Amino acid sequence: MNTKLIGIALIIVGAIMIIWTGFTYTKKEKIIDAGPIQVSADRQKTVNWPPYLGGILLIGGIVVVATSKKSV
Repeated sequence: MNTKLIGIALIIVGAIMIIWTGFTYTKKEKIIDAGPIQVSADRQKTVNWPPYLGGILLIGGIVVVATSKKSV
């Protein structure tokens, strides 16, 4: 695979991770499961990552693009 494309992908993912530091999703969980009686509830789960991780990916992508060999 072309290293320049990998570098560009790292730049895009890094920029997105800096802008959005996480996301929330809803998951349906069973609370009670007693034979024919079932009770479930929607629970919100959050996924977060540190903004510096996006910065590391962004800088890494820039380095990969800058050091990739030019294709003719």
